[in-house]
Amino acid sequence: MGFLTAKGVVYKPVDDVDLGPQSDEFYLRANVKAPRMAGLLVKVFAWFLESRIFGPILLYILLRNNLIHKLVSFVEVKEAPLYVPLHPFEDLKEEEVKCINSDLSPPEQVKEAMECVESAENILENSKINFRRWTIMDYARAYESKKITPRMVAERFIAAVQKSSDPALRMSYFINYNADDILTQATESTLRYQQGKPISALDGVPVAIKDEIDCLPYPTTGGTKWLHQVRPCIDDAWCVKRLRLCGAILVGKTNMHELGAGTSGINPHYGTTRNPYDTSKIAGGSSSGSAAVVSAGLCPVALGVDGGGSVRMPAALCGVVGLKPTFGRVSHSGVLPLNWTVGMVGILAGTVEDALIVYAAISGQPSHQATAPNVCFPLLKSPNCLSKIKLAKSMEWFNDCTEDIRVCCSLALAELHEHYGWETIEVTVPEIEVMRLAHYLTIGSECTAAIACHLEKLNKAELGWDARVALSVYGAFNSREYINAQRIRNRQMQFHQKIFAKADVIVTPTTGVTAYPIMDDALKTGELDYINGAALVRYQIAGNFLGLPAVTVPVGYDKSGLPIGLQFIGKPWSESMLIHVAFAMQALSECRKPEVLYDLLTKD
Repeated sequence: MGFLTAKGVVYKPVDDVDLGPQSDEFYLRANVKAPRMAGLLVKVFAWFLESRIFGPILLYILLRNNLIHKLVSFVEVKEAPLYVPLHPFEDLKEEEVKCINSDLSPPEQVKEAMECVESAENILENSKINFRRWTIMDYARAYESKKITPRMVAERFIAAVQKSSDPALRMSYFINYNADDILTQATESTLRYQQGKPISALDGVPVAIKDEIDCLPYPTTGGTKWLHQVRPCIDDAWCVKRLRLCGAILVGKTNMHELGAGTSGINPHYGTTRNPYDTSKIAGGSSSGSAAVVSAGLCPVALGVDGGGSVRMPAALCGVVGLKPTFGRVSHSGVLPLNWTVGMVGILAGTVEDALIVYAAISGQPSHQATAPNVCFPLLKSPNCLSKIKLAKSMEWFNDCTEDIRVCCSLALAELHEHYGWETIEVTVPEIEVMRLAHYLTIGSECTAAIACHLEKLNKAELGWDARVALSVYGAFNSREYINAQRIRNRQMQFHQKIFAKADVIVTPTTGVTAYPIMDDALKTGELDYINGAALVRYQIAGNFLGLPAVTVPVGYDKSGLPIGLQFIGKPWSESMLIHVAFAMQALSECRKPEVLYDLLTKD
């Protein structure tokens, strides 16, 4: 389509952009022009996109109408490209933290983290907390008291997963789990407790792994029917090895959106993961299964991979905590290389404390890959033990969500001010929609490059129809567009550095909408719903595109009882402060029991 031209935006130099609350920078809402498609319609659309005649024309129209040409492809921008969001180390001088030596083993790191959370339970005696899921500490205490064993928990877990697969529920939590392997791990853990020698607080605790992360004895499918055949799993991922060294029971591979190329979690091959708060609603993607198993009480924690909000988004929709560390904090070794510069292993947990414990277990890099400073853990003695925190809020962006979410998240900020005296300062985060499109172009290009060598040989019938559409769009991006996207990454990095010079964290809702209904026509084909998709990722992108740490905490519910999350985005390497801030928010937040919940500790 080289004979067609489009006029692009001319971006002002970064130093000329006003980031203050009175900035004249125009907030551009997502301009998504693509109808929802599923069933026969998405099949026809995929056929046209794959056509040599009609495909290029359709793709050009899609990119033009959705402003990719105007805001990315043909822009004039002075900043040089930034290809990898690696951040220099700096001493953040954080308060109330314990910094540990980099040579500690995973069980030793967990022990250090446990000392930071031991006094936290008293704080949970809050009038708003009328329900809470079982935590890692609950499991450890139950095992030590001999009231229950890891073997018994494993048996209950297996029975619960089987029940969840009944036609009446069809929760579709897992792509793969192996009862014999789970029972073997649990029996070994039970023996350690009988001998009085548990490895760590994680010993015997069920932990689920997203099927984008290598974990023996399972294949790593990435939500596909074919990827594991061309890339066999031969070893545990680095993060999984560290959990195994802590004695965790690795209970299987959770369901995910195919290739991580969507936000709904609807997978035509392995079923649609359903939201435990309302089984007619989506769990979110792409780490849908990991969010749902934690929400439903099957595991206190699970691992996901966050390439475009894929941990934080489903966490918010399912009413749990989602933590995405700084780029480079956790080794990506053994994770499907679908998005090299934007994807990071993340944690889904029922509580902030459990997220911290697992963060302690998996933090670190192989010695030859070390790229991160020493890890620090927050001392969770009291929610208000930090000095006054400054929260940066970009008003128009913050309010670009449903009314229920806007009101709920605004009330949460008011409570932070009332209880802790934390100050909210208004800023402008410019070019939000530009960043979303640049990230989309980047993650799509990286996904295509990662599997390009397999696509030519692949029978397209092995792909879901929505994934076929996604790959067609991804394959249309060119080198000029990719480089422009990385120039935009540089601009946004500089914008965020200036904001962090004024504030400790940036605060936003986690998603622009709550969980939406699962439509029957999407179950076998997947669906294209770019309008809801854009709303779901609206606040996620900076964490991935810029490699920043971020955490979401459940803070309330909409009128239908669906969870709402509040997100905090931090400075590079500031996980300890983020966890502390999230812990303070958690202490003020309501928690309701989901519609689907399993009790593995006290079941008769």
